[in-house]
Amino acid sequence: MAKIRVLLADDNRLVLDYVSEFLSANGCEVIGTVTDGQSAVDASARLVPDVLVLDISMPILNGIHAARRILEVNSSMKIVFLTVQRDPDTCRAALETSACGYVFKPRLASDLISAIELAKEGRRFVSPGCE
Repeated sequence: MAKIRVLLADDNRLVLDYVSEFLSANGCEVIGTVTDGQSAVDASARLVPDVLVLDISMPILNGIHAARRILEVNSSMKIVFLTVQRDPDTCRAALETSACGYVFKPRLASDLISAIELAKEGRRFVSPGCE
């Protein structure tokens, strides 16, 4: 089975390194990492990942604005938000972009792989507590 090609976007380099290693150890191929929302827009157009894992709080463009721009250009892009943002309004705004997933960073180990796999199939995954 082919590995799921993932692009990671997070402004924290330690988080990027950790998530990249985690995904690589769990059957994904990390094809790139970026540290701001505009770079996520550019890299997703250039690399065309199977799934984009996107933080919300990032410089230049936050993750929600980046997702909107990405989906305007490529409506079939699969996006999973990976964030510490737990408030219902942020969760709702993120999912209203047509993203496939919303995972809380503290639940990364238990939720992220499932969210990515479901996103690749066009299905939705939301960490408990964000519905």
